[in-house]
Amino acid sequence: MDPLQIIDTYYGNNEALREILVRHSRSVTAKALDVARRHPELGLDEQFISEAAMLHDIGIFLTDAPSIHCHGSNPYICHGYLGADLMRSLGYPRHALVCERHTGAGISLKSIIDGNLPLPHRDMLPVSKEEIVICYADKFYSKTDLMHEKSVERALKSISRYGNDGVERFKSWCTMFM
Repeated sequence: MDPLQIIDTYYGNNEALREILVRHSRSVTAKALDVARRHPELGLDEQFISEAAMLHDIGIFLTDAPSIHCHGSNPYICHGYLGADLMRSLGYPRHALVCERHTGAGISLKSIIDGNLPLPHRDMLPVSKEEIVICYADKFYSKTDLMHEKSVERALKSISRYGNDGVERFKSWCTMFM
């Protein structure tokens, strides 16, 4: 699998958005692989991490986020499950799970219902070790500030939008991976 080929299929006609997606995804990939290499005891699949981290945000073009050149019709929070649907249609169900489960620090069914979020009613929490590492790494990078890694405090603030359970989950990952 070549993640850039998949990205080019959907982003080839929007160079500004493609550049944002690729730069963000490369930062997330580098951080996730760094975690994998610092924690060999976890037995993480580095090839899968490389691919899935590059594709975790593949669904953003389907959302409405003009500040990052997204002009789709769906709320931005939907990019995870929309990207998952896309990856499933391409025959990559394992990659799809990373897409679906990376938003926030994962989003529980309870948070979806309590927050009246425009998401399918199911748990969207990272389960596999690779899903967790990619989700963790993603929290340190924004698509609106591609040059800087977020602090833990800024990452926590952004996660808190999706419910308090994500905050505690992210804190536990920081303890595991830092």
